[in-house]
Amino acid sequence: MALLDRSGHTIPDRWRVVADEADLPGVVPSIVTLARLSAGIAPGRAAPLGVTLEPGVAIAEIARDLPRLQLVTLHFNKFRDGRAFTQARVLREQFGFEGEIRAVGHVLPDQYLFLLRCGFSTVDVTDESRVVRFAEALKQHSVAYQPALGGDAGVNPLRRHLKAAS
Repeated sequence: MALLDRSGHTIPDRWRVVADEADLPGVVPSIVTLARLSAGIAPGRAAPLGVTLEPGVAIAEIARDLPRLQLVTLHFNKFRDGRAFTQARVLREQFGFEGEIRAVGHVLPDQYLFLLRCGFSTVDVTDESRVVRFAEALKQHSVAYQPALGGDAGVNPLRRHLKAAS
């Protein structure tokens, strides 16, 4: 597997997925399930903590834990299931989450730019032979119609401005 950042570059993955029944390592950045997070994790834990969410989970379910989370992984069961896009936007816009949001599961290169525009930080590419296709996907479009996180208003306000000026 390869982990891609916002630039399309492969970066090392320092996180470890920990099964519900396994002991939580003391110093290793760990990703746990929502069930494990809800059951309680010692508040004094010094190592970074992340949680993985399935598409149907409301972000409000982890709202109280967000201050201690450094990573939220959002799972795509199928490429056509867009609920994780909404989850990412809700994390950033409504809850002000500034940590890493990672896309995992069935993600297509064509979705890469949209993932970034919705607030994802990284994408877990399961097939390393497709990494080049993901990087190329970032170069395919230079203009977007809808606004995005990070101040990109899209082309619609520009079109209205140009129409008013003429």
